[in-house]
Amino acid sequence: MASGGGNYRNGTHRNSLKGTTTTATDRERGCSTSVNSNPSKPALKSKSLSWVGVSSGLRKSSTGSLGGGTAKDDAAVPGRVRVAVRLRPCNAEESVADADFADCVELQPELKRLKLRKNNWDTDTYEFDEVLTEFASQKRVYEVVAKPVVESVLDGYNGTVMAYGQTGTGKTYTLGRLGEEDMTDRGIMVRAMEDILADVSSESDSVSVSYLQLYMESLQDLLDPTNDNISIVEDPKSGDVSLPGATLVEIRDHQSFLELLRLGEAHRYAANTRLNTESSRSHALLMVHVKRSVKGREPAHSSENGNSTNMAKSLRPPLVRKGKLVVVDLAGSERIDKSGSEGHTLEEAKSVNLSLSALGKCINALAENSAHVPVRDSKLTRLLRDSFGGSARTSLVITIGPSPRHRGETASTIMFGQRAMKVENMLKLKEEFDYKSLARRLDIQLDKLIMEHERKQKAFEDEIERITTDVQNQISEAERNYALAMEKERLKYQKDYMESIKKLEEKWMMNQQKQGGERKEQMVSTTEEVAEGKKLLSKETSLRKAAEEEVNNLKSQLAQLKVSEALANSEILKLRKMLKDEAHQKEKLEGEISMLQTQLLKLSFEADESRRRLDRDVPGKVPGGLDSLISQVRPHLKDSENGEKASIAKLFEQVGLQKILSLLEAEDADVRIHAVKVLANLAAEETNQQKIVEAGGLTSLLMLLGSSVDETIHRVAAGAIANLAMNETNQELIMSQEGISLLSMTAANAEDPQTLRMVAGAIANLCGNDKLQTKLRGEGGIKALLGMVRCGHPDVLAQVARGIANFAKCESRASTQGSKTGRSLLIEDGALPWIVQNANNDASPIRRHIELALCHLAQHEVNARDMISGGALWELVRILRDCSREDIRTLAHRTLTSSPTFLTELRRLRIDF
Repeated sequence: MASGGGNYRNGTHRNSLKGTTTTATDRERGCSTSVNSNPSKPALKSKSLSWVGVSSGLRKSSTGSLGGGTAKDDAAVPGRVRVAVRLRPCNAEESVADADFADCVELQPELKRLKLRKNNWDTDTYEFDEVLTEFASQKRVYEVVAKPVVESVLDGYNGTVMAYGQTGTGKTYTLGRLGEEDMTDRGIMVRAMEDILADVSSESDSVSVSYLQLYMESLQDLLDPTNDNISIVEDPKSGDVSLPGATLVEIRDHQSFLELLRLGEAHRYAANTRLNTESSRSHALLMVHVKRSVKGREPAHSSENGNSTNMAKSLRPPLVRKGKLVVVDLAGSERIDKSGSEGHTLEEAKSVNLSLSALGKCINALAENSAHVPVRDSKLTRLLRDSFGGSARTSLVITIGPSPRHRGETASTIMFGQRAMKVENMLKLKEEFDYKSLARRLDIQLDKLIMEHERKQKAFEDEIERITTDVQNQISEAERNYALAMEKERLKYQKDYMESIKKLEEKWMMNQQKQGGERKEQMVSTTEEVAEGKKLLSKETSLRKAAEEEVNNLKSQLAQLKVSEALANSEILKLRKMLKDEAHQKEKLEGEISMLQTQLLKLSFEADESRRRLDRDVPGKVPGGLDSLISQVRPHLKDSENGEKASIAKLFEQVGLQKILSLLEAEDADVRIHAVKVLANLAAEETNQQKIVEAGGLTSLLMLLGSSVDETIHRVAAGAIANLAMNETNQELIMSQEGISLLSMTAANAEDPQTLRMVAGAIANLCGNDKLQTKLRGEGGIKALLGMVRCGHPDVLAQVARGIANFAKCESRASTQGSKTGRSLLIEDGALPWIVQNANNDASPIRRHIELALCHLAQHEVNARDMISGGALWELVRILRDCSREDIRTLAHRTLTSSPTFLTELRRLRIDF
């Protein structure tokens, strides 16, 4: 069927000019204010509206942006919605069908005017902020429509870029073109991310992305197709809209962003209609969250000798600005009689038209300053609440075609843009304090102070030890000197005394030998000698007294040294007392930390109690694991900014993984439950999984799964094992430690649907490993999955179906590679009847996995007879005809046409597919 719309999604139209650049004259015209050359002309529908800036806080728009108004315009109309119109080139079908007719529109880009022909002699004239011809390049469109909004987002404001128009007029080409074949074809999404990544800092800033689609009033995650019913949460105070269930991916480089866009585009719904071969059947929303640190506003740190005022200033947290860019690719409006939609495609078209009608009503109410704006009539209007009449800077590009056959749709699109130009937004700067950065900085300062204190304390102890050693050395030296001096004096006096005695004895002997009359003279001489001896003795006595005085002086010095030693010992005792006080302070701080940990466990217990109350209030609804529990309990907590995950992360940093693991063996059952919950939350983060496994956390969880009889521990432990089982290395560890046997035993004994869902999820992850197929089946993994279908809960059945699909896919790959022969292990274990029974299940996740499992089983010829006898052939034919996903239908067709057994049976049954 020929397409009535332009081929923007598949490539640039043959009449468009690739690589067209904007000249200086074009840029000057793009920045000039619209001028009405004939003000009195009655056909002029709207007055000239020049571009109005946001506020002094925003940077100036670059050359080529919409308008270029003055400060006076800013004060008059702050934050008005900017509207640009883009004309699609005429396609091949229109060139033939409309050859005898003139185009229904005439553009005057230099005057920012558009003329819409009523007939051959009458036209209506409209003015926009920018008029883009069919020759306008993608770069030109980005600069005039989106670049000012991107710059506002980088400055901390919210911004929206949206495309509106009839199906097939080039909305997806304008916004979402990747430019893989030609770089000049890149759309607004790619170019906006290039500018954002070029302007942010990888060290202090962060950029994260969510990619969603609104299909049949169901908000779905394009980055995670299983997340197909995201709730919209509105802040009752500020009115801000948030999507807590959406996948948020941090972007580091441009290539990873392109891969996310490709992934999201592959999951987006599209259909072939008369107007467009690839008509979008859903509204796509790309949300880019930019968090930037405000440079130059952070207070300076106090120096080492700074005063208390500088220290107080250093405790002020730095400022961060958070901007959000929303790029909205609306599905095209269409008339059923022109598009030829029927069946499910007709229902999709009705849903798209209803949501666009609700958006039009809201814009009409805002343009007319109505007291009531019906924003709750559609999820689309709730999502765009901030874009129209809110605090975001909004640019709208309306796309039209030249064909006179679609004049009615073109006129409706133009009037939508005219009404949108009357909507005014009040732009608000998203600026807040970064308390986490302040906490990190204070932790670093505290570590530095502790290290400095320890260094000074060690230096002081070393100095005291050195002084003590010196004093002891001096005392020892003095004692040695005193002993040597005394011994030397004693020997000297003893020697002199002996010599004197010897001389006296010699003289006495000589006197005894003399005879005669000289006896008197001898007596006199002897008396003199005795007197001389007395003098010598007196002299020796005085010398001895001098020696004793010297000894006394040495003793006095020794006493003084002992006093100095006593003073030093007293100082050492004081220092030891100070150290003891500091140790006491440290124990007090450790007690406070223990108290905080107790409060954390109490908080987790209160969260568990809140979950039970919510279960009683909402019967039949089973929360989805610990993350769901936290998301339900969090609104009842006093401080919404410090949720359970932040507390668990803080506990992980303060207590350490080993202490958390040790609590798994505590005698108190409540302590074990809270400990396994904390470990499960940590295992949900990919960055923590390797640490948990290396510390023995996986082994502890498996032991706990086998030894505990508590249902809550089974549920949370199985969820943690399921998170760890997403890694191939961890899968082999689980299997080597008999993990599949423990999971099978838990599944056989459990009755709680959430426990069964966690166990089924863990086994489903293990089923995706090619190396573990035989061992997993041998230890009862497949039979455990089939045994859990007794529960009947949709979430459990979805995980069972996913595990069977993973197992069938691995078997199909092994058969193709020649490493496996014989029938499928799934068929041998009796899984085929359940697969056939649930192939057309009402729940889309279950049905999608079962359809994939059937296609993979059918690819191996040896399974064909069993599948025919089990009724699987009819389900394959149904999948080929009715499946909503193109890739599954293609796989079913390839499988049926490549199997001789299936072809023979189809011819026998006279089934034409």
